[in-house]
Amino acid sequence: MVEVTREMILAALGKVRKIDNGQDVVSLGMISGVVVRDGNVGFAIEVDAAEGAAAEPLRKACKSAVEAVSGVLSVTAVLTADRPAQRSDSTPDQNATSQTAPLPDSQGIPGIATILAVASGKGGVGKSTTAVNLAVAMSSGGARVGLLDCDVYGPSIPRLMQLSGQPGTSGDSKLLPMKNYGVKCMSMGFLVEEDTPMIWRGPMVMSALEQMLRDVHWGELDILVCDLPPGTGDAQLTMAQRVPLTGAVVVSTPQDIALLDVRRGIAMFEKVDIPVFGIIENMSYFVCSHCNERTNIFSHGGARETAAKLGADFLGEIPLAAEIRETSDAGEPIVLARPQSSHSAAYRGIAQQVLQLCRAAHEGDGRQAPNIIMM
Repeated sequence: MVEVTREMILAALGKVRKIDNGQDVVSLGMISGVVVRDGNVGFAIEVDAAEGAAAEPLRKACKSAVEAVSGVLSVTAVLTADRPAQRSDSTPDQNATSQTAPLPDSQGIPGIATILAVASGKGGVGKSTTAVNLAVAMSSGGARVGLLDCDVYGPSIPRLMQLSGQPGTSGDSKLLPMKNYGVKCMSMGFLVEEDTPMIWRGPMVMSALEQMLRDVHWGELDILVCDLPPGTGDAQLTMAQRVPLTGAVVVSTPQDIALLDVRRGIAMFEKVDIPVFGIIENMSYFVCSHCNERTNIFSHGGARETAAKLGADFLGEIPLAAEIRETSDAGEPIVLARPQSSHSAAYRGIAQQVLQLCRAAHEGDGRQAPNIIMM
């Protein structure tokens, strides 16, 4: 098999010319963020924000040019309006200001009934572990489940789901999600090496997320669980405004500093009219395996109190437990690795609640989204 290199990709893109001035996209400095891994290629095309959808034929031309390179298995080409494009005389406009194209209305994804966002206000609260165990618990209960890793900079789903290698492609060049434990998965971690830094700016991340959503053959799913990166940045805004999210759950630890960020996360969803189904308190308490003494290492009950103040549901608490960490590191979600444990029961209980809330919202049974009251 031919080894695909960055130079080969740039050479192919150098043959793609911009119609309005006849220069190629590489010479114009429009290509950035080129990533090559075992025949899987990703790159961004920077265009003027004013061009908007008119630049789509150029994106397709660039994608086709790279697909024709020997050894290329899949191509992810994204448009970004991170800066104004160069003028036809190739002279940058020094007075132009950076702008981003307006966000389109959210559109449904064929075959996917409901889409759930699993979010957190800050990192390190166990959000990805929670998302994985919820997804696997739903699947083991009979639901058709997909799992999308929305953290482009630090994807963790491949390791948590014990998946490696690269996704295949279909006849129409769409990616085929990888699968384990009955859950279909897609992650940027499948396309780049684990230790490769993703030096992509916001609009590139936004476009990549949309492609992982819409250029993937998900098939028929009852629910797609989206593991958002922590915070309220570009990735979260993309999902909230461009994807028809059925609802969101927020994961937090009990201490005050984490709960401050929870309020910000909930406020973001409220501003874009996404129902917040509730809050999960992770690392809620610790029980010693030798003496069975319970210790509230990060305090306890803060998420429940915050949920009550904000008018949101409290979905449940997950303890700080070595078994959860061990099974996660091994890529075996605890709901399957140790199904009889109390920790697994906690995850399954929350998964059942969330799935029912998603179905109720999808069926429009008249249930109102929680009335979020920002204090």
